[in-house]
Amino acid sequence: MDTSVNSGSADDGGLAEAVQGPGAVELLLIRHGESEGNVAATEAREAGVEVIDVPARDADVDLSGTGRDQAKALGTALGRVAAELRPDAVVSSPYARARQTAEIAVETAGWPLQVRTDERLRDRELGILDRLTRVGVEQRYPEESERRAWLGKLYYRPPGGESWADVALRLRSVLADVNSLGMGHRVMLVCHDAVIMLFRYVLEGLSERELLDLASREAILNASVTRFVRPSGVGPWTLESFNVADHLTELGVEVTEHAGDTSARPR
Repeated sequence: MDTSVNSGSADDGGLAEAVQGPGAVELLLIRHGESEGNVAATEAREAGVEVIDVPARDADVDLSGTGRDQAKALGTALGRVAAELRPDAVVSSPYARARQTAEIAVETAGWPLQVRTDERLRDRELGILDRLTRVGVEQRYPEESERRAWLGKLYYRPPGGESWADVALRLRSVLADVNSLGMGHRVMLVCHDAVIMLFRYVLEGLSERELLDLASREAILNASVTRFVRPSGVGPWTLESFNVADHLTELGVEVTEHAGDTSARPR
């Protein structure tokens, strides 16, 4: 990988073209700020309707006003990080809400970094269940609802979509690139709630039960920070902090949760 942060366009390679040697020493995993889709999905669930009235396809849904404030607050907090401890690569999901979060945060922090995108960091694809609430799935695809309940979140793959295991597979390839970076690099990845859960699954070697227990009791907060460290640049990662959003509270910005379907365990 060309690790220069001042060359190329915002979409020219993400974490590809890695070089051999010891890898990164720090990973910052950021969930995007609140999106218009988050707001619409929460409203739909609370209203008990079947379809989420999103303003665009999933990849093109923008941040809400609150989400932009969260991204700025994140950037303010990141701007306080000592220069020698700052990430030297910022890579985002190409989805608008994540890319906007990354760009606003980097600009607010005053970092001389270019945000790159990597499609492997995109949100889980839901296939025929896209835009449906849990009620909508139960009403329109009762057999899929039963199959999802039987298999659980890790292994259930909706027609045309992905299981969590599918997402984990693409994250393993991201980590293979991170593991091939030159020694000492710090990488910030801006992505989605399920992606952060699955990074924990892969990096910590969690079992299915441990992952689904975690997913059922924890919701990844918008614009939160999860940090893994590995001082030697090789070997296993250590979870240093998880789902931290204190930077929002400190700056008087609303903390939002917007959890997905919490029915994670197979039955």
